[in-house]
Amino acid sequence: MPEASPPTPLSVLLSLAAADALGAATEFKTPEVIRARYGQSVTTYQPGSVFGFAPGEATDDTQMTVATLLGYARGEGRPGVWAALQDWLVTGPPDVGGLTRAALRHPSPDGGVQAWTDSGFQSAGNGGLMRVAAVWLAGFRADALDRESAVVTAFTHADPRCVHASVVLTALLEALAGGEGLDAAARQALSRMDRLDARRTLLDAGLLGVDSIEANAAFRERDRAARAEVRARVQSGLDGHLTSQSGFVLDTLEAALAHARAGSWLDGVQPAVLLGDDSDTVACVTGAILGARGLSVPGHLLPDLRIGHSWPGWQRDWAATQHLPALLARLPTPA
Repeated sequence: MPEASPPTPLSVLLSLAAADALGAATEFKTPEVIRARYGQSVTTYQPGSVFGFAPGEATDDTQMTVATLLGYARGEGRPGVWAALQDWLVTGPPDVGGLTRAALRHPSPDGGVQAWTDSGFQSAGNGGLMRVAAVWLAGFRADALDRESAVVTAFTHADPRCVHASVVLTALLEALAGGEGLDAAARQALSRMDRLDARRTLLDAGLLGVDSIEANAAFRERDRAARAEVRARVQSGLDGHLTSQSGFVLDTLEAALAHARAGSWLDGVQPAVLLGDDSDTVACVTGAILGARGLSVPGHLLPDLRIGHSWPGWQRDWAATQHLPALLARLPTPA
């Protein structure tokens, strides 16, 4: 088994980006089509992305993670993050989830609440989960990490299942980076989820209020069940069960945990890639967890790693290994 290295924000960011880029070619394909085209293993970047990403280019998952970090680098807190996500959207990225697009088209950060309301309080996609590692990467820790993860997720995905899943993921990354094993880290993360009053957090942030009375009520009514669903899916993933690689947030969380039990980086990421469907996002979240465990990205995947879109603050042809360290270095210490 490869030796693990102490994780750093850079190693985790490169891990999630490389996993995302590896899954880009197989997104929305079936396992049968994937094996017919690429064979029984995918260990290098491949062509064939339905959104036109070249081999080695990461998708909207990493793009939005980086956009969130660019927002924090402005030194304006959450308003800077919201503005940076909107800056990314207006440049026309090729791959944007429907709820994300609807939320970011609103003029104010409660766009995610408005988009959830417009969906009839049904939409619970993985568009918040896929980028929320940025909050841990930006230096938030402990209770501040939990609150920030909830709010930044709700910018686009305000369903309590999405909010609680993100709180669990970032708390998990913190515990893993602190040296805990996967099972112990998951127990700590679930305990953090239970302690956080997520609805109050969103109220305090101004995302729920007088203009969103129905959403406030819907969140309150569904909160306990949402926590129970997240808890069940976390345990299921730790047990190695995988329901689906769909874009539903709890499918993604469960699948990523199941894959992340692997003993090496490729052994964890490759199954996510080979199963297709929302493979880039599942691989991305898996990569974040594996990186926090200290499992290293294979060296051959790093030189060609790029982020597949240009927007203010990032150019598509920039090498990730050269420009991501500079971005992390610009981040202010969280208040």
